[in-house]
Amino acid sequence: MQKSYRAPNPGDKRAWFIIDAKDVPVGRLAVVVANKLRAKDLPTFDPSVDAGAFVVVTNAALVKLTGKKEEQKTYQRYSGYRDGLKEFRGMLPKNNIARKMMTRLKVFAAEADKGTLAAQKPVEIKL
Repeated sequence: MQKSYRAPNPGDKRAWFIIDAKDVPVGRLAVVVANKLRAKDLPTFDPSVDAGAFVVVTNAALVKLTGKKEEQKTYQRYSGYRDGLKEFRGMLPKNNIARKMMTRLKVFAAEADKGTLAAQKPVEIKL
């Protein structure tokens, strides 16, 4: 009988990514950030293991907003019971792993100092 594979927790060996949000649509930025935080872009993705990377978003004040997504965009789930329709927002799970993921997200309104992040050897992502 073959054993199931479980992705290891990377611990201190997590990757660092820098994303410049200047003139990038919010949805496109959110997808990339959520995938890096959850490690969905890795072949060893496991939803029960926190194997995501650190993500630094710079120039967040200059992000491009389109449409009326802030008022209109919601996700719905129905339990089957009366009043069982739940509306929520977001792309991360609502559990302890997501709270740990959010501690690895760093958002700066302006340009961040690259010298302070040089020790982590971040990879820059162009969107």
